[in-house]
Parts: sequence; structure tokens; C-alpha cells
Amino acid sequence: MQQQIEDIYRQESRRVFATLVRLLRDFDLAEDALQEAFTAAMQQWPQDGLPHNPRAWLVSAARFKAIDRLRKESRLDSLEDLKQEPIAPPEKEQEVIVDDQLRLIFTCCHPALAPDLQIALTLREICGLTTEAIASAFLITPTTMAQRLVRGKAKIRNAGIPYEVPGQRHLAERLKAVLTVIYLVFNEGYHASSGAHLDRPDLAQEAIRLGRLLLELLPHAEIRGLLALMLLHHARRATRTSADGDLLLLEEQDRSLWDREQILEGQQLLESALITRQFGAFSVQAAIAAVHAEAPTAEATDWPQILALYDVLMRLSPSPVVELNRAVAVAMRDGPQAGLELVNGLLGRGDLQQYHLAHAAKADLLRRLQQYSAAKTAYQDALRLAQQDVDKRFLQKRLQEVDAHLSAR
Repeated sequence: MQQQIEDIYRQESRRVFATLVRLLRDFDLAEDALQEAFTAAMQQWPQDGLPHNPRAWLVSAARFKAIDRLRKESRLDSLEDLKQEPIAPPEKEQEVIVDDQLRLIFTCCHPALAPDLQIALTLREICGLTTEAIASAFLITPTTMAQRLVRGKAKIRNAGIPYEVPGQRHLAERLKAVLTVIYLVFNEGYHASSGAHLDRPDLAQEAIRLGRLLLELLPHAEIRGLLALMLLHHARRATRTSADGDLLLLEEQDRSLWDREQILEGQQLLESALITRQFGAFSVQAAIAAVHAEAPTAEATDWPQILALYDVLMRLSPSPVVELNRAVAVAMRDGPQAGLELVNGLLGRGDLQQYHLAHAAKADLLRRLQQYSAAKTAYQDALRLAQQDVDKRFLQKRLQEVDAHLSAR
């Protein structure tokens, strides 16, 4: 029974929480009531047996716990509002659970909240990550993160941010913010911003889970595109570092170890997104990832197609980082000199001067052109800016290779 209750907690706790937030209109009260309900379940279920509908039992128990607390604290206005909020009948339960989860996602990603806070609230309230884990991802202390989360929830309450999915008029704008938050969570999981390890699989998997949940709740072409993008990248996770934990570039990875099941799912999602002709930047990025996934070897990669896709991406979502990636594609199609000219132009305008990957790309192109002295300077610039231990080791290794060439002259 103990294991069954733990399994139910893992599977249902965030769904129950989403419903409690709607019923109680208070994040902290909902969290406390949820924990009290599960404590009661641990005591009662082993004696009385597992209820027919554990989720409904937990929602009901948590609601009564919250009513008791409000009564003891003499919060009469809150108590009156709570009594008026209906619980869905059994036949409507699944529909309401879906609505509650979707409502909570849009609340955590409301544009009135700062982007970093949107990510933190999403990780805490929807993914259920601990404050300590979120603080680690943001490179701050748990105390500081806890304070931020408290302020964020207070702003939702005090500003009267509604627990609702926006109407059609604002849905497209708000959906973009939600997708961006999920994408940023995945990015931090796929390539951690700092630390000893290249990735944070827990964050990447949570982002994929959120993408699946959002697609289930709100079918939309660009949600399919984002989920496809994450799956196509995550399929390569096991091959991105060596046995010693060193970074392996795409051309160095053992493609036979890529997760073909995830790749197939990503390809299918991408096709279903593109066929609608209502796709956006995430779908185009997924298409680029799919070209890499489909190539049996690095040499067989269709770089002209990738470059064409970057041209589309530049029209949909122009940015210096997209320009940098496009420059690398140009170098792969037309040679390192062509790519170097584009990268130098980017850095010359002042864009990406603090982005270590821009200097690393420049260094690699110079290395390929056998301009080792200039390559050494660029690698040093990249190393100075890098925050990730794995990136630093890779750049140091490249510096040693360049120094060896210089010494051999």
C-alpha cells in the first residue's frame, strides 16, 4: 500500500494541485492542503483500502483541510468564496482536470511576471521541482529562490492575475510565452548554463513532459513543433559526452546509439505540424534537427537544406544567435572562409561579444583554415567567457591542439 500511495503521489499530485489552486485561489494554501491530504491518505488508506477514485478523494480531503485552516484563522471572506466554488461531478472530472492544468500553466507564464520568474514558477508549481533544485538551475541560494517564488505568488494574488486560459484574442500571444518558457527549461536541461555536467536530464525530461501535457490539453501546430524539437535533440543525449565526460561534437557522436524511437516520434510530430502551414520558429528549428537526425553520417548531412531552413528561421525569428548558426551552416556548405566572414561581421557589430559560442565558432573556422595564431586568440576569448566545466575542458583541449601546431612550425 505504501508503494501504491507513493505512485499515486508521483502521478497525481500536480494534477490535484492544479485543481486545488482553482478551488482555493491561493498557491500556498493549495500546497499545504495537498500535503495534509496525502498525510491523511497515508494514515487512512492502509486501513480502509484504496478509494475508487484516489484523485477525487484527495481533492475533497484537501478542500476540507483548507476550510478547517481558514476557519481557525478566521479568514471568513476566503472561507465564503471557497464554499461557493463547486467541485466537478464525476462525469466531468477528467475534463476539469485538463482545464485546471492548462489554467495553471498560463497563470505561471503570465506576461505580468518577469521571464525568470515564469520559468521558476513553472518548474515549482507545474513540474513539482523542489526549491533547492530550481535554485541550483538558476545558480542562486535556495533562500533567494524561495523569496522570489513567494514574491511571484504574491504578485499573482495581489494583481488579481486570473486563473484562466486566455480567450482567442490573446491566446496566440500568451501561447508563445508559454512555449518559450518550456523551451528555456529544456535548454537549461539540454546544455546547463554552468556546473560540472553538460546537461540536467531532470529539467529536459520535465520540459518534454510539459510539452506533452500542453499538446494533450491544447492541440496546436507549434506545440507539436516544440515537442518535436525537444525529442529530436534529447534523442542524442547519451552520445553527447565521452566516457570521461568530455564534450563530443555532432560529427564525433555514435549515431547508432541515438534513440530512434524518439527520433521517429519527433519526425511524426514535425510532419503533422508542417502540414497545417500554421507552424512557427520552433517547427523550423525542429526541421533543422530532423535533417541532422536523418543523416546516416556527418558527411551525409544535407547542409544546403539546413541553410535554407535557417533562411526561413531568420525571417520568422531573427536574432544574432540564429545568424551565428546560419553562418556555421554556410561554412559547412561553402567552406570555412565564407563562414568566418559572417561570424566576423556579427562580432564586429558588437553582437554576441559576450557569447562564448560565437568566439568558439570563429576559433574553429580559423583552425580549419590553419590560421593557428588567430585561432588561439579566439579560443582564449571563448574560454574566458565559458561557464560550463565541460565547455571549458573542450576549449582547453582545442587550445592545446593549436599550441601543438604553432610549436611544430
